[in-house]
Amino acid sequence: MENCPLIQNLKSGGVKILFESELGVADFHLPNRSCILYVSESDIISGNSYRRRLVCYRNAGSNFHELVLVENTRLSEQYFTAVQKFVVFDLGLTLLPVNGQMEASQLIAQIVHGEGRENPFRRKSVSRLMDPQVLSMVQLVPGVGRVKALACSSISPASISFAMHRLLNWSLLWMLTRYEENL
Repeated sequence: MENCPLIQNLKSGGVKILFESELGVADFHLPNRSCILYVSESDIISGNSYRRRLVCYRNAGSNFHELVLVENTRLSEQYFTAVQKFVVFDLGLTLLPVNGQMEASQLIAQIVHGEGRENPFRRKSVSRLMDPQVLSMVQLVPGVGRVKALACSSISPASISFAMHRLLNWSLLWMLTRYEENL
């Protein structure tokens, strides 16, 4: 890994690199409390094994802002839409497409050197976290998992009651159709 073009370009871009075997699932930990998982063109083309890494990355639950860099090249572009949907919609992570290792190294260097400025890729923190009991209750609604329940916590309080009424109505409708199917 130390001799790959990505690492060489980072070094030439003035980024100090420390190699550590205990990073966990993340490929890079940046000084601005961000971590990056890099999905290469070969990972995408070779099959769905990258999905397991992405799920482990999301479930690691670190205090870092989790970014996913995905190579979107001519060879991998036919798979990119599926990867994008999986990363953004299913896992709720931030995806940044890059054309290759050179562009990835430039982006990482820009994030590292722009440490004093606001990171445009960092999500704004939610001022109020959802109560764990409410979070578990929302997850009981069919079709609502951890990611969608956490997304509900970013909704304004005025909209929460409206969203809860819609979720409950949808849930009741879903249960009634299941009940009628079983009759």
